[in-house]
Amino acid sequence: MNRAILGKTIPAETMSPTISDISIRPAVATDIPAVTRIYAHAVEHGTATYELEPPPESEMTMRMEALQAQGYPYMVAENQERRLLGYAYAGPFRARRAYRFIVEDSVYIDPQAQGRGVGRLLMEALIAECRRLGFRQLIAVIGDGTNHRASIRLHEVTGFVHAGVLKGSGYKHGKWLDTVFMQLEMNGGDTLPPDPDSLPERMFRKAV
Repeated sequence: MNRAILGKTIPAETMSPTISDISIRPAVATDIPAVTRIYAHAVEHGTATYELEPPPESEMTMRMEALQAQGYPYMVAENQERRLLGYAYAGPFRARRAYRFIVEDSVYIDPQAQGRGVGRLLMEALIAECRRLGFRQLIAVIGDGTNHRASIRLHEVTGFVHAGVLKGSGYKHGKWLDTVFMQLEMNGGDTLPPDPDSLPERMFRKAV
């Protein structure tokens, strides 16, 4: 059997032995209940996000629509039964326009699907889309990063390098948390001038 990633078929021999078929596709409005549920679990039980209260579906809808309206990638992973296993997106790293070539990734996996390669499939698809759109740097801001070895490893195996640690920068569930920064250079990074046809340059011209 084969696996589809944003319209591309991946040979069966490259699959994780615990996964039969997983599809990666752009997120749509009907994904919001599952996206909200997955994120709520991460907020309530985890330390990867520093948000303290799970946002309602209305807020998650606004966040997704705001990113998609600007052309940022927002995608989901689902199995053959159309059950949503996780989601990932990239958005602005900082609001000031000189940062426009940098995006920050977010990846969240359903607890029952963790450890089965779903995160890597989403990350690889997200990287490919960010590269296609013309971004130069993809940044991971990993909450409680010194303890989230799975998240660190996910970014390492997909090409990210360590870019620093903010010690004691979060406080959640009764403990201080370190924030780990990781970085992936793409499309020539800082060795080439901006591409006028890239999404960040097109957004910049539109805003001026």
